[in-house]
Amino acid sequence: MNAPTLKLRTPAPRAAWTLEQAGVHPLLARLFAARGVRGIDELDDGLARLLPPSELWGAAEAAALLADALRDGLRLCVVADYDCDGATACAVALRGLALLGAAPGTLGYVVPDRAVHGYGLTPAIVDLALAQGAQVLVTVDNGIASLAGVAHARAHGLAVVVTDHHLPAQADDEIVLPDANVIVNPNQPGCGFPSKHLAGVGVMFYVLLALRSELRARGVYAEGSAAPGSAPAQPKLDSLLDLVALGTVADVVRLDANNRRLVAQGLKRIRAGRMQPGVAALFAAAGRDPSRAAGFDFGFALGPRINAAGRLSDMTLGIECLLTDDPARAAQLAQQLDAINRERREVETGMREQAEMLLDALMQKLSDPGTAPPALAIYDRDFHEGVVGIVASRLKDRVHRPTFVFARGQDGLLKGSGRSIEGFHLRDALDLVSKRHPGVLKKFGGHAMAAGCTLDEADFATFDAAFQQAALEGLDAATLERRVLSDGPLGIEHFNTDTVQSLNAQVWGPSFEAPLFSDEVEIVSQRLVGEKHLKLSVKHSGTLRDAIWFGHVDPLPARVTLAYRLSLDEYNGRQRLQMIVEAAQALADAAGPPAH
Repeated sequence: MNAPTLKLRTPAPRAAWTLEQAGVHPLLARLFAARGVRGIDELDDGLARLLPPSELWGAAEAAALLADALRDGLRLCVVADYDCDGATACAVALRGLALLGAAPGTLGYVVPDRAVHGYGLTPAIVDLALAQGAQVLVTVDNGIASLAGVAHARAHGLAVVVTDHHLPAQADDEIVLPDANVIVNPNQPGCGFPSKHLAGVGVMFYVLLALRSELRARGVYAEGSAAPGSAPAQPKLDSLLDLVALGTVADVVRLDANNRRLVAQGLKRIRAGRMQPGVAALFAAAGRDPSRAAGFDFGFALGPRINAAGRLSDMTLGIECLLTDDPARAAQLAQQLDAINRERREVETGMREQAEMLLDALMQKLSDPGTAPPALAIYDRDFHEGVVGIVASRLKDRVHRPTFVFARGQDGLLKGSGRSIEGFHLRDALDLVSKRHPGVLKKFGGHAMAAGCTLDEADFATFDAAFQQAALEGLDAATLERRVLSDGPLGIEHFNTDTVQSLNAQVWGPSFEAPLFSDEVEIVSQRLVGEKHLKLSVKHSGTLRDAIWFGHVDPLPARVTLAYRLSLDEYNGRQRLQMIVEAAQALADAAGPPAH
């Protein structure tokens, strides 16, 4: 594949000036302005700036139903999902309901086994909840497309509250909603909530905020400080924000202003040492320092350890780790999750190598081996269902094409997980395949950038051809151009530990990407380390600097423009600045052999 093109972000000069005048550091002002921030108020991460739960359609109705259930001592069962968002949402729901007065013994949960039950509130999961004596079901991070499961629950007399953030199901171009008592989902028709990108854990947190307001209105809690003999003061739900932040980042939702506030508040609590024992144990298992916690830790250290349980084992391990108040028990569970994650990495590595061999064989058949097909669909009988999504993401990054990876499930059907590129709506593509080839997709769902589907092995070739056709029609040259957005040069005065610490203290993520700088450098030396990483010494503005390009083995020409992140490399108690390379572009006048 061709090297990516470096594109410069263009900060609005007036916005950058306005932020500087308000006291924001000039470098941060430039970065924030390039990401659409126009005023200092947008950077206020205080809880008072959160969007009110009254704007989230269905939250008030869910609060009323749950308040009645708490009053009547009904047994509530949370139906979780088997990823980090679902696990944190389950923990937030159970911890929050307990804080808000659920009687002992009235709270429980069920979580599907990926291989046995599949995704969402199925009739089989409802039966598990009924076996617990459930009277009210609360789904977290699932349920919006669980038509049969909700119907089964209602037929057995259960009240159902669906809290979700995924897109609803469609039939004959019409949106179809489950027959739940209440649905809380910012992406359901008619909901005007400004933040459409709440994660499942964020939706559940908002339901708890609404429930607290409802209980306060009923006189359960005192307004302001509680006087002797009066109703108690309302509990503080901000104790749950470490879990909300973890689930939000791990689910890779867009970090709009509201989500950034949720994550920022969670990070502040963790850095101050105020977190659930399970979160502290996961930091320890990952070898990370919570006092310097950043969003990167959630996405690349804690989140994968929780996700590994749902991929290769039982997500009950992850949920119990987040629920326990016993530090010793939390440490034990975190170590189990760490071991499962190591196994997950081994399985993923083998699958990715096999998938890349299949991809190489496919591309060799093309008239131009350097051109990938418009989309990829890859299947091998040895693939593991639990890591198809990760492998799809890796392949998508390699070839910059929408990608599905399939594995055979225990029921004999192929379970596919897909990842897309910006500008190509993956769920809409599956909908198109379903319309053109009725019956091929047993079920499908998801959103623009990630989706899943199930089909018979005999229909794989039909799906592959139909998916490629949908991609051929939906992709254009601009979408297929691999671009790396850069924030431009980093002044030599900013090459210091203070800059790294200042950048790490901010909340970065999708739609508010971490800074990536680009500078012209001279390659002084380069060598492979660990057989798959390119270690560099470069001359930048007359100064020698260390750099490393992870997962890259091809040598660079003598002079290039590097796109890089600034990082601190810690070894034997010493810190040194390091450039983490993301891309490189040869200079037009570069000449001579690569440096060695």
